[in-house]
Amino acid sequence: MIRFPVPALLALFGVAACNASLPMPELSPEPEVTRSYEEAPPGARPGSCWGKHTTPALIETVTEQIMLQPAQVRTDGTVEQPAIYKTETHQRITRERRDTWFETPCPEAQTPDFVASVQRALAARGHYHGRITGEMDSATRAAVRRYQKPQGLDSGILSTAAARKLGLIAVILPKD
Repeated sequence: MIRFPVPALLALFGVAACNASLPMPELSPEPEVTRSYEEAPPGARPGSCWGKHTTPALIETVTEQIMLQPAQVRTDGTVEQPAIYKTETHQRITRERRDTWFETPCPEAQTPDFVASVQRALAARGHYHGRITGEMDSATRAAVRRYQKPQGLDSGILSTAAARKLGLIAVILPKD
């Protein structure tokens, strides 16, 4: 068995902790429940592209005491035998899981020029603070998410509705 003095171990860990060359994991701001799909929900227009945001169910654990036998009390008020209870624990869904489908610009439409326009539009509205790169990177997805969240869609995938609101996709007007 090899023994190291405690100060030597602390110094070794201290040097390892201060080493700036160690890679830091990049954290994605996008929740894992958002996906882009090749298939579309029922009734979707052929050739359209879709995203789906799943809001997980909320489940709570409830613990209850159930009386099996009431206490036996004499007429003078003394307890002859205390009540008997059992503890039951169960889970209850307080909010059901919900899938929200939303139309998105198709991948072939999301060219570097289009993504650069998205970045400029989001920057003009105070949501994007990076360089205009034309890449749908994590900073751009986070800005898309910040823009869409107040509109009810917590996703970094750009919806067609948000792209229209940003003035990036033409609005189809009804024929008179």
